[in-house]
Amino acid sequence: MCSQSVFDSSLSKMNRWTGKVAVVTGASGGIGAAISRALVKNGVKVVGLARRVDKLSELHKELGKGKFYPLECDVRKEEDILKVFQWVQKELGGVDILVNNAGVISGMPVIDSPTEEILKVIETNLIAPTLCAREAIQSMKKRKAPGHVININSVAGSYAETLPVPLGMYCPSKYGLRALGTELRHEIVLGKLNVKITNISPGAVSTDMFNSLAPAAGFANAPVLKDKDIAEAALYALGTPE
Repeated sequence: MCSQSVFDSSLSKMNRWTGKVAVVTGASGGIGAAISRALVKNGVKVVGLARRVDKLSELHKELGKGKFYPLECDVRKEEDILKVFQWVQKELGGVDILVNNAGVISGMPVIDSPTEEILKVIETNLIAPTLCAREAIQSMKKRKAPGHVININSVAGSYAETLPVPLGMYCPSKYGLRALGTELRHEIVLGKLNVKITNISPGAVSTDMFNSLAPAAGFANAPVLKDKDIAEAALYALGTPE
């Protein structure tokens, strides 16, 4: 565990991101909103994506014009993702930080799941982060700019055997997200790009998604992290050396 002084020192290195642009998916609440707040506090311009426009508008009012840019986006639709990155390129000059946070969970067993349920989880938790990472890294590559991609993963992406409750395609999608990070690192090394890839894999976090599933899964009284804990982990990662 890092000492507080080391933690504070790494946060001071966030200064190199001042004025840079971050895209955060699933920014309308929970972890995404907490990370957006933390980034804005550290001088980063945040483009927040979500389907819940009303929640994005509330966060916009809280964080301020010119600091937080709310954009409606359904990450299951490639055309929405492409429009976002085109807008960021045109209006803000490109993306420097990507936080792949949007995710869904299913309490339905795979063997009972309709195809649409399976696709919903895979498209949101794995395909969307892949498309967003592709567009973000292409933006960094074209500008020869340093960048950082953070994938909000889960212990479910490494230790599915410790979660003996029906989670549908959630665990497979998170294992895939972890593998995506590894593949991107290999490609970045081969391409000699100045881009970092970080997987943050927390346990249970008190969010709307977790709280909706917890009682049925027997997790109602389980100890949980808070969204701000994950935001602090993201800042720590961003504060590490290039």
